Amino acid sequence: MSSHYKVVNPATGTVEREYPEITDAELGAAIELASATHRDWSLTTTVAERAALVQRVGELHLERRETLAEIAVREMGKPIGQALGEVDFSADIYSFYAENAADFMADEAITLRAGDGSALIRRGSLGVLLGIMPWNFPYYQVARFAGPNLVVGNTILLKHAPQTPQSAAAIEQIFLDAGFPIGAYTNVYATNEQIETVIAHPRVRGVSLTGSERAGAAVAEIAGRNLKKVVLELGGSDPFLLLGTEDLPSVVEAAVLARNDNNGQACNAAKRFIVLDEYYDEFVAQFTAAVVATKPGDPFDESTELGPLSSTAAADRLQEQLERAIGDGAVVAGAGTRDGTYFAPVVLTNVKPGNAAYYEEFFGPVAIIHRAHSEDEAIAIANDTPFGLGSYVFTDDPEQALRVADRIEAGMVFVNLVGADGAELPFGGIKRSGFGRELGRFGAEEFVNKKLIRIG
Repeated sequence: MSSHYKVVNPATGTVEREYPEITDAELGAAIELASATHRDWSLTTTVAERAALVQRVGELHLERRETLAEIAVREMGKPIGQALGEVDFSADIYSFYAENAADFMADEAITLRAGDGSALIRRGSLGVLLGIMPWNFPYYQVARFAGPNLVVGNTILLKHAPQTPQSAAAIEQIFLDAGFPIGAYTNVYATNEQIETVIAHPRVRGVSLTGSERAGAAVAEIAGRNLKKVVLELGGSDPFLLLGTEDLPSVVEAAVLARNDNNGQACNAAKRFIVLDEYYDEFVAQFTAAVVATKPGDPFDESTELGPLSSTAAADRLQEQLERAIGDGAVVAGAGTRDGTYFAPVVLTNVKPGNAAYYEEFFGPVAIIHRAHSEDEAIAIANDTPFGLGSYVFTDDPEQALRVADRIEAGMVFVNLVGADGAELPFGGIKRSGFGRELGRFGAEEFVNKKLIRIG
């Protein structure tokens, strides 16, 4: 029987490798082993010992960076330079959690309002966790889930996306080579039906998913029915507000990067550009020219900024979305030519609330530009979305920057910069972009038993 887990090179359409799906018996054994490892290893090791292993995981990412990056290029078409950057960022995440593990897991004293004795919060692991990860950042997404939770002492079952099975296998091998015992981190090539049983399993204590709204809703429903903690990082249609600048070319350069990074397939990419009247016409002209000039090319060429979309299905979905948007009144300000999975950038204007594209997420290099007549209108357009992941505000007025940041309905606001994510910065959203946080101190707090100890 054919497996869903296969490497299909999006640049060529060639099936390069296939991986067998896990059997029900193998999956049941993996859950039991992860639980036993939590009991026999996690609960008997120190934070420092676990941190040392996580640090080694980061080091191995750097030692194998070229191989790992090449796998990502073949699996989902990421340009090689960006793939190398993703591996490096992943290594930094593991290093961050290793270096800060002791502080994150330290006891926290509580000042008593009355009574004798003392009280403290002692942080500990929950047990087995399930991670469900997407294809667009095959190493980074895993790092921000696995790094903090292995430091905490949780053990992990990891279901990666069916189109990135080779990177999934490479990551599991890194954990084993770093010295983690079998059962601490287990890669499972499971079906969606099997994952339902994993979430419901009494030995599994929590679930973290990065993916679509549909997948998030399905996982949350099953987890809620079984009283499991969930972290969801879902879609986004992040606004990019241009409210003031003395250097429009620099803002345009940032806008192009914010839209086209990872072939336009990032949940926190800027997708809606909201521009005040006085800058609108010139921004549309400069941005459109710059975007259309970015030609998709060979992802293994170090000069390539835009590779193929992740699959033919992804390109077809984006094409259908685009045609529907135009049919509902959107105007094409500029566009290149699609060639199979190589999807040239497109810029749309005149996308009104009656157009479904006004509310949808375009997962590819399609940008929408809105005109705003005032700061208030720009904020209203930015917030008129079911999503609330990230946002970008460009202004030369520091007071305006904070004023607008306070009013943006999103989990993250970046002012006058893009591509500024960091291992120490919490990542997550609100509304239909999900809930919970990854990275930073908050990422280490999601799946932790904050146990009260009251001493008389």
